Amino acid sequence: MSTTQPIKSRDALTRFKNYYASQKPIPRNNTLIILGLNTALRISDILVLKWNDIYDSRTKAVREHMEITEQKTGKIRIIALNRSLRTSLDSYFEFSFQGKTYDKDQYLFPGRKGSTEPISRSQAYRIIRTAAKASGLEEHISCHSLRKTFGYHAWKQGTPPALLMDIYNHSSYAVTKRYLSIEQDERDEVYLKILL
Repeated sequence: MSTTQPIKSRDALTRFKNYYASQKPIPRNNTLIILGLNTALRISDILVLKWNDIYDSRTKAVREHMEITEQKTGKIRIIALNRSLRTSLDSYFEFSFQGKTYDKDQYLFPGRKGSTEPISRSQAYRIIRTAAKASGLEEHISCHSLRKTFGYHAWKQGTPPALLMDIYNHSSYAVTKRYLSIEQDERDEVYLKILL
């Protein structure tokens, strides 16, 4: 059985992120991917999000932070919503409620038209796999890849692994290290950059 992988290549990540934005425009699917990549949330926590979790009806804007209780750990997480994610959520909000009354209790990623339930984990998986295949990603990409991709790129941009361990709510550094999928090419890069 293969292990879920992060999307390491910047070009592949761009193609993956843009699949549901431009190649096959589906705002719900696009926002699902952008939210997963930018928050490091588990898919189980993403699927239960409601509009009230990310949209402030008083200010009529996407919140700067969202607060969730993780289903797996029971821990409260406060997550800053970055510019890329807020832009995606703004557009998705406009699309979702054009001509309709805002419903704060509606799931962010609703299932079939008229459904009061969110999409299923298997539907989220299909959405992600379709974008991955269309983007030429042959490695094992799944819902968990969004979470791992966040960590990998944060680490490559200089985020200390101990901070990522905290963000992920991991109990050990060994788990975080596996998430980062550090391979020989990353080790080689360190050796080749050091000139003592």
